[in-house]
Amino acid sequence: MEKNTVYLTTTLPYVNAEPHVGFASEIVRADTLARYNRLMGKEVFFNTGTDEHGLKIYQKATEAGKDAQQYVDEYAEKFDRLKDALNLSYDNFIRTTDEAHKKAAQEFWKRCDASGDIYKKNYKVKYCVGCELEKTDSELQQGKCSLHPSLEIEIIEEENYFFKFSKYQERLLTLYEEQPDFVIPSFRLNEIKVFVERGLEDFSISRLKSKMPWGVSVPDDDEQVMYVWFDALVNYISAIGWPDDMTTFEKWWPVVQLAGKDNLRQQSAMWQAMLISADLPPSKQVFIGGFINSDGQKMSKSTGNVINPFDIVHEYGTDALRYYLLRHVHPFEDSDMTDEKFKEAYNANLANGLGNLVARVMKMAEEHLDSAPDIPTSSDFGMFKGYIEQFEFQKAMDVIWERIGALDTKITETAPFKLIKENPEEGKKLITELVIELYTIGCILSPVLPDTNEKIKATIKANKMPVTLFPRKE
Repeated sequence: MEKNTVYLTTTLPYVNAEPHVGFASEIVRADTLARYNRLMGKEVFFNTGTDEHGLKIYQKATEAGKDAQQYVDEYAEKFDRLKDALNLSYDNFIRTTDEAHKKAAQEFWKRCDASGDIYKKNYKVKYCVGCELEKTDSELQQGKCSLHPSLEIEIIEEENYFFKFSKYQERLLTLYEEQPDFVIPSFRLNEIKVFVERGLEDFSISRLKSKMPWGVSVPDDDEQVMYVWFDALVNYISAIGWPDDMTTFEKWWPVVQLAGKDNLRQQSAMWQAMLISADLPPSKQVFIGGFINSDGQKMSKSTGNVINPFDIVHEYGTDALRYYLLRHVHPFEDSDMTDEKFKEAYNANLANGLGNLVARVMKMAEEHLDSAPDIPTSSDFGMFKGYIEQFEFQKAMDVIWERIGALDTKITETAPFKLIKENPEEGKKLITELVIELYTIGCILSPVLPDTNEKIKATIKANKMPVTLFPRKE
């Protein structure tokens, strides 16, 4: 029997920079899935938070002349502000500096150690601080990481603990084979399959505390702290009570994870191997999204093209940004976003599209209907339902805008404003049909543009022309 519970999580953004529109896209998608599943009668636990340990954080705090804890406290608060800015419905905001999480990470370490999967050795490796990942020569381009070309590759040479990743090649390949939708989209599943088939190398899971003190202490070794990825990934289970509250854990696990393409290896291979090692079931599914670029370039502070989600919300409103991220950013491929593209989409599809439609219908309703019509208790979500469940956010949004376009066309073709003069009874009947269809559109909008849905329902209930939903921007 299928569980009536759904556990969703974003990745935990690294708190070394301001929140950017790329993470906003990830968390808006997760929020849409959470709201949709609640609408379908499911019980949902939606987790997000911040990743706060590691070399990158330690270096940034040192550069800023701040204590590391003070530094991460300031940034965690900035990320938690996204809840109001983006109208998010998450149930939990975990921080990897939380004491309960640190204890869970240490217990997880002990479980992997008990499985014989942790050992100590001297090693020398090339390391990208931006990715917080070891890099092979084949992964570097002209000696630099392709994702962080402005950063120098660091050479780490010390004695650390390692995780026996190589032990889990066959188990991972079996997982991918038995669950062909384990990683969405399918081309990302093929990508991780190829990575695993090439053979896995054990990876370092600790750092010398004398060189990098900012991390979770390794159990029974005061000289080492956990590697940031090993610690951070455990949040997906510590957030739901593991290991102290197994009833809660078993209620929610396994999880549907949303991540960016730079997290493919960590989320769909490293983390899954760690779970198997700790004798825990793998995740349910991993959704991998593309990047958002700006005018053909990767967003970065050095080029000055980073798009701040708070700025857009201030200028256009929350639902305008949610709309753009869900309809104009491809769920799987890289997408391009600029201020000009945003304004064009806003004016065409919100101001002139949805906003104008609501005004047209409700002006007629206010003038010709004595009261709000009786609204059906259920709505037909049609193809929207299937697309959302397959993470096809763009196509789901297109379904809604097709209905918006069809309702606009119906008004033009039936001319209710003329019909009401010639045949008042038929005119009122037609306007009532238009209001009911508008209400249905609002209901389908509820997981994606929740505030707009509430405004549409309120204006229909009051049988009044609304205040302009999306003022046109010149």
